[in-house]
Amino acid sequence: MSNTRIVSFDNEPLILVDSEDNVLGYETKERAHDGEGMLHRAFSIFIFNSAGEVLMQQRHGDKRLWPLIWSNSCCSHPRKGESGDQAATRRLYEELGLKTPLTYLYKFEYTAHYKNLGTEHELCSVYIGATDEAPNVNATEVADWHFIAPEELNARVAAHPEKFSPWFKMEWRELWDTYRPEIEKVIAGLKKS
Repeated sequence: MSNTRIVSFDNEPLILVDSEDNVLGYETKERAHDGEGMLHRAFSIFIFNSAGEVLMQQRHGDKRLWPLIWSNSCCSHPRKGESGDQAATRRLYEELGLKTPLTYLYKFEYTAHYKNLGTEHELCSVYIGATDEAPNVNATEVADWHFIAPEELNARVAAHPEKFSPWFKMEWRELWDTYRPEIEKVIAGLKKS
């Protein structure tokens, strides 16, 4: 089944926040990423299968920031009027055609500049989930994808860090160092179902 519906818009209203996640207002996605960037809510999702592999995606070549760079399973922004949980569930389906329960782990603030084209300045919530379904990727968002064993992924990141998004590297290190029991729990739940 073809999945090419446009789901990202430069004028979609993102939620501007302070470092304590208090809402300050709203701004278009395009303007929120201009220059030094405006701090806004975002989320990242990591999907695992029953073999313990993580789903990685290569960002579409038309992305303004980090095109054709490998990143986590799915990431985006809550829109005005949307909770982080609602946005993560929506985007996982829009981008990968997947519906699976998600577990919130933590949130963190980061800033990353991409050449002279813009900046990610995000208060990012990190979620995990598990499924053995193959994704039906949205070809307007995703250039390529694969499941990969964590040990192999660690080796690839160490050998070629420039091929991975900056937020992914920060999040993956935190997942690997701190949240492996939670990952093992969602994988075990998938094996039981």
